[in-house]
Amino acid sequence: MELHAGESPYFSGHPSWRGSFAYHAWGIIAAIALGAVAYLIQGIGVGVAVAAIVAAGVILVSFIRRVSTTFTITDERLIIERGIISKHMQQTRIDRVQNVNTNQGPLERMLRVGVVDFDTAGTTDSDFRFIGVANPQEIVTVVDRAQRSAQNRERPGGAGGV
Repeated sequence: MELHAGESPYFSGHPSWRGSFAYHAWGIIAAIALGAVAYLIQGIGVGVAVAAIVAAGVILVSFIRRVSTTFTITDERLIIERGIISKHMQQTRIDRVQNVNTNQGPLERMLRVGVVDFDTAGTTDSDFRFIGVANPQEIVTVVDRAQRSAQNRERPGGAGGV
């Protein structure tokens, strides 16, 4: 992703590995269940191999999904980039962000991860979210700082200008 001339980055990062905890838990349960079925049908060696392959696949898919997603906040835009082979980029101007909401369930609060949801003016894009980010309150603070910077830049004379 290229920044515009004069655009300042405030944050760039990937979802936290802690945000994939539930995915990993369900994947390990599936690996154990499939390994148990393979054990009953073919024996211990096949059961262990199936469980190991499924567990490795879950971890690999989770890692690829995490590193192929990038969240960026600048003083002009919010950007979500996803994908390795095919790319999907979603962006909105920082001055269009009206509300920033965080959502954390009990497990997410313990793991210090969550979802940051952005409501934007004049768009029907209701799915603009940073999912699985570490310290979601920090993201809210960074967006506020970026919005203030953009507002000060637009005012003649900078901050306090009339």
